[in-house]
Amino acid sequence: MPITSRPFASLASPSWASHSAQPLPAGMSRRHFMSHLAGAAALAAPATTFTNTLLANAQDMRKRHKAAILLWMGGGPSTMDIWDLKPGAPTGGPFKQISTSADGVAISEHMPLMAQQMHQMAIVRSMSTREADHMRGRYYMHTGYVPNPNVEHPSYGSVIAHELASQVPDLEIPPFVSVGGGSVGPGFLGMTWAPFVVDSSGRVRNLDMGIDQTRVNQRLEMLATIEKRFIGEERGGSARDHAKVLDRTVKLMTSEQMKAFKIDEEPEAVRERYGTTGFGRGCLMARRLVEQGVPFVEVDLGGWDNHQGIFNTLADNKLPELDKAMSALVEDLVQRGIYDDTAVIWMGEFGRTPNINGDGGRDHWARSWSVVVGGAGFRRGVAVGETSSDGKEIITEPYSSQDVMASVLKSLGISLETTFTATNGRPMKIANSGRVIQELFA
Repeated sequence: MPITSRPFASLASPSWASHSAQPLPAGMSRRHFMSHLAGAAALAAPATTFTNTLLANAQDMRKRHKAAILLWMGGGPSTMDIWDLKPGAPTGGPFKQISTSADGVAISEHMPLMAQQMHQMAIVRSMSTREADHMRGRYYMHTGYVPNPNVEHPSYGSVIAHELASQVPDLEIPPFVSVGGGSVGPGFLGMTWAPFVVDSSGRVRNLDMGIDQTRVNQRLEMLATIEKRFIGEERGGSARDHAKVLDRTVKLMTSEQMKAFKIDEEPEAVRERYGTTGFGRGCLMARRLVEQGVPFVEVDLGGWDNHQGIFNTLADNKLPELDKAMSALVEDLVQRGIYDDTAVIWMGEFGRTPNINGDGGRDHWARSWSVVVGGAGFRRGVAVGETSSDGKEIITEPYSSQDVMASVLKSLGISLETTFTATNGRPMKIANSGRVIQELFA
């Protein structure tokens, strides 16, 4: 995949990888930003051919950077039917557990491909959180904070992108990409660190204006003239910020790095290994984006809110799709030599009740459930924590969202002493002062 070393040159010298948050100017919405993105879509020009030395250096830097991939299970997956089964218990359900490549670690019979990769993963079986509402749980598991009307906290994706972007100064595409669904936003870090949302085919909405290249160029020339006049009239910072946003948009759409979104360039055998579902394509795209230098990618797989008929849904639909794509991603990262620098996190907003309801489903449950991690600096092939024989209680040390985040940060070499300042002036410690899960780092 071609890599350029051209930085984000600009009308007003913006830097995509800057550690200073650069929010959109006042009055500018994401829709406004996307209108510029649409206007710049037709600017794509033939890529400049760079020397072999520059390419080799860029590829070497790309291999050495740290990154994280979050596999987000929207709706709240039943982790006791996937990662922490209770065979023989009244709450256990019909699924059997199978042995895995990790000694002493068993998972669902409907995850046979992941069973072969569990020596590369770690299960945290003692998650205990308080938020069993979808929106509140989603916010909490993405930020480490419960919702607060006085402050909007940044998502883990925004935080990790903010902290790791300096490792890839030649990155021209966004440092935080969300595939298949929107993530939680950047909060007080600013729109520079917002998720760039694409579908599983790598498409961004509203990019095709339906007009020819000449007219697009004419419009951009007129807009640039207006922007420069506004800046020259010193009408405040908003005009200069507006120019920065426009410039980033143009540079984004002319970058060769956008090819990372084009999974159709992968060999058919690779695409088949991941699966042709949206989640499978998203996981393949995540691998391509991490190879390109993107610090954080989130891939969404919804459909886990199974209040009825849960076992048929899991066995026939959700688990085969998850098993195929997740196992391919782990195996691929290992084979390509980038797993040691890439953290993989699997989680949803909560788990589901051990008790099976009258509709053959499980309801919302935040008291005892599981998260899975792997790669980067994590210990592998282990299960941390334990629940009771019926799955209703944590009988070891309970862990929280902020504890998982602190552990992910440690695995990536990000300092847990990092402190941000929120828009209300209050200091906000990274990961909400979460505790590192020490069993993940033996």
